[in-house]
Amino acid sequence: MILGIPYTEWVGYLASLVLIISFTRKNVNQLRIINSIGAILFVVYGFMLATSWPIIITNTFILSLNTYYLTKKEKSKN
Repeated sequence: MILGIPYTEWVGYLASLVLIISFTRKNVNQLRIINSIGAILFVVYGFMLATSWPIIITNTFILSLNTYYLTKKEKSKN
């Protein structure tokens, strides 16, 4: 616990903050990279919540889409 707040909640707050930051980016690649970090944190958060499958599944899907579009753009540039 930090400041009386459980570690699980801190991870959830951090994940939310990272997602908010991602949406301030004008560059789509930066948005996807930062958003992916937030999605990873949300997956961790989902497991910390005694396995919250809706959070885990949704954010795994978001991470997969971000990865797909980041790698697709890289391939199309070459």
